[in-house]
Amino acid sequence: MQRNALLIGPLAALLALTGCATTAASPAASEPDTSAPSASTPPVPTSASTPNTMPTQVPSTARQVEGSIVRFTAGDTSVDVVIGADNATARDFLAMLPLTLSFEEFNGREKIADLPRKLNTTGSPGSDPEDGDLIYFVPWGNLGFYYNTAGIGYSDQVIHIGTYNATAEQLQQLEKGDVTVTLAR
Repeated sequence: MQRNALLIGPLAALLALTGCATTAASPAASEPDTSAPSASTPPVPTSASTPNTMPTQVPSTARQVEGSIVRFTAGDTSVDVVIGADNATARDFLAMLPLTLSFEEFNGREKIADLPRKLNTTGSPGSDPEDGDLIYFVPWGNLGFYYNTAGIGYSDQVIHIGTYNATAEQLQQLEKGDVTVTLAR
């Protein structure tokens, strides 16, 4: 009996210090916390060397996501993408920057590149892609510059990241070697 008392005392103190308590759940308890991170929140990794096993999250309070411009540069050609949504996938993509990617032609519809790791897609809606969309394809974990979406419809597996305005020649330049990807603003 005395042994149980010795274990319960420190356990109760630990629960009190960490803020764990048994209370009835309120409706607000199921809503995501949008307040600023607490002092106990670990720092957000921002380098491309983040291990693949650790999901990267950038709180929307840390930087503006929607409207950010990401620049894809190959040689003297640049393609700018305007981020179109503030969702987990777009935030995670921005947190990976800067990157170096290699693009290739895919199926006469898009230029694709594999990312170093899969992006967080929690709560990110699917899309009905259009020409000029930069998308994330969930099953393969890659980015795609769509330029021919004829006959392609809505998919939960295609997450819209942003839009671009580039010629076919500019997109072809992305296939000619390393492409640096940076946050332009």
